[in-house]
Amino acid sequence: MSDIRQDETWDAETAAQYDTPGIGMFAPEVLDPTVDRLAELAAGGPALEFAVGTGRVAVPLAGRGVPVTGIELSEPMIERLRAKVDEATIPVVVGDMATATAPGEYALVYLVFNTISNLLTQAEQVACFRNAARHLAPGGRFVIELWVPELRALPPGREATVWLTQPGYIGLDTYDLLRQHVVSHHFRFDGSRQASLFRSPHRYVWPAELDLMGQLAGFELESRHADWAGAEFTAESRSHVSVYRLPG
Repeated sequence: MSDIRQDETWDAETAAQYDTPGIGMFAPEVLDPTVDRLAELAAGGPALEFAVGTGRVAVPLAGRGVPVTGIELSEPMIERLRAKVDEATIPVVVGDMATATAPGEYALVYLVFNTISNLLTQAEQVACFRNAARHLAPGGRFVIELWVPELRALPPGREATVWLTQPGYIGLDTYDLLRQHVVSHHFRFDGSRQASLFRSPHRYVWPAELDLMGQLAGFELESRHADWAGAEFTAESRSHVSVYRLPG
């Protein structure tokens, strides 16, 4: 499964299709609570977004008066961001979020929409936590939005689950349980016989494993909710927003 490279996944074609103004991940009901919560956690200080992408979150957060810097591996994604704001508004360092460094010290580092799972080994994910810690001031926070692995939906002997079907779209995941790897398959189609496929590789992480990664990097878990609006996290929650904090 890991034969799909990240630089091939987040190419110019993907970047061109990523922005969906007003709908999907860009819908106000999705984006507004995210920006509200991050602005609250930044508490007037500067923020660093790992895997800033095309600026879905960074641009409106900067519009709220939060100084935002980004780290991003995909240059096509950065080109899309630059069509929205200039380097002075949102500076971006080109590099891997597990190792790249941005100048300065931050009150908040954040990763949204499952992005830490794009790092395909446990060691890289731990390095990402440590990289966040290096960038933070004492008492600073690291925020991660991540899905909960849906292994309860995977019957014995089956390697795939369909997690969404709607007109013109089917989403399914294939699992490699030994390596905690998932490949997400996004099929889009119309009335013709043709369909398009986008695939992205991930390493899934349980909340308890994520918390241990935080401890290894010197963080304490401050809070965990089921969404950005603060809903209670339960055994049935499909995702979580976890806030880790360095000692003050």
